Amino acid sequence: MKALTLLTRAYCHLCDEMRDALEPIAAAHGVAIVERDVDADPALEARYGDLVPVLFLGDPADGTEICHYVLDRDKALAALRGQPLAGGAEIR
Repeated sequence: MKALTLLTRAYCHLCDEMRDALEPIAAAHGVAIVERDVDADPALEARYGDLVPVLFLGDPADGTEICHYVLDRDKALAALRGQPLAGGAEIR
């Protein structure tokens, strides 16, 4: 089953906004949203700390980065449909 991973941090209004915008899309596609706090993982914080929120199809370790800061609805839908993302990113 596909999952969307959302990297967030506490007290992040952009994180709240992306989660709220993403929830109906995930529900419509029967996909879970897994939230991970970047501040709880030093490796994630070092790599993505300045970009939160960051959305992935799959896990950040081996998934596909879809967008950061604000939800790119078109890219998220393309990723869920298994279509190539703009910029040539491969869907894994």
